[in-house]
Amino acid sequence: MEAAINMNTRTNKIPTQKILLWLGMASIVMLFAGLTSAYYVKRADGNWTQFELPFNIFYVSTAIILLSSITMQLAVSAVKKNNLQAVKNYLIITLGLGIAFVFSQFLGWSNLVDHKVFFVGNPSGSFLFVLTGLHLAHLAGGIIGLMFTGAGAIRERYSSSNYVGISVCATYWHFLDALWIYLFVFLAVFR
Repeated sequence: MEAAINMNTRTNKIPTQKILLWLGMASIVMLFAGLTSAYYVKRADGNWTQFELPFNIFYVSTAIILLSSITMQLAVSAVKKNNLQAVKNYLIITLGLGIAFVFSQFLGWSNLVDHKVFFVGNPSGSFLFVLTGLHLAHLAGGIIGLMFTGAGAIRERYSSSNYVGISVCATYWHFLDALWIYLFVFLAVFR
C-alpha cells in the first residue's frame, strides 16, 4: 500500500525541466522589465532622438512568430495523439519560421541603419538594438532547443506518454512569442 502511494506521488510531480524553465523565464522577465523600465526613465533625459520604427518589417516579424507559435502548439497536439509524422513536420516548420523571424529582425536592423539609427550615438537607438538583440539571443536558444527537440522527434523519442521535451520547448517558444509582442507594443508606444 505504501509503495503504491509513493508511486502515485512520484507520477504527479512536476518534471525538473519544467521547473528550471519557469525559473529561467522568470529571470528573463526580470531582465526585460529592468531594461524597459530604464528605457522609459531614460527617455526623459532630453537627449532622446525620435525615429520611425520599421513597422512594416516588424509587423511581418510579428506575424511570423505568431504563426510559429501555432505550428509549435500543433506539434504538441500531434504528439498527444501519437501522430509522430505530424510532430516532425510541425517542428521543422516551426524551426523554419524561427529562422525567418531572425532574418526579418536583421532586415529591420538594416532598415534602421539605412535611416541613420545606430547602436551608438543616441540612447534611443542603443536601447532598441539592445532590447531586440537580447530577444534574438534568447530566440537563438529557442532555435537550438527546437533543433534538439526536432532531432528527438525524428528519432521517435516522443510519444503520447512521453513528451516533456516537446512540452518544455513549446512553453519556451510561446514565451518568446509573448515577449516579442510585449517589446513590439512597448517600442511602438514609447518611441
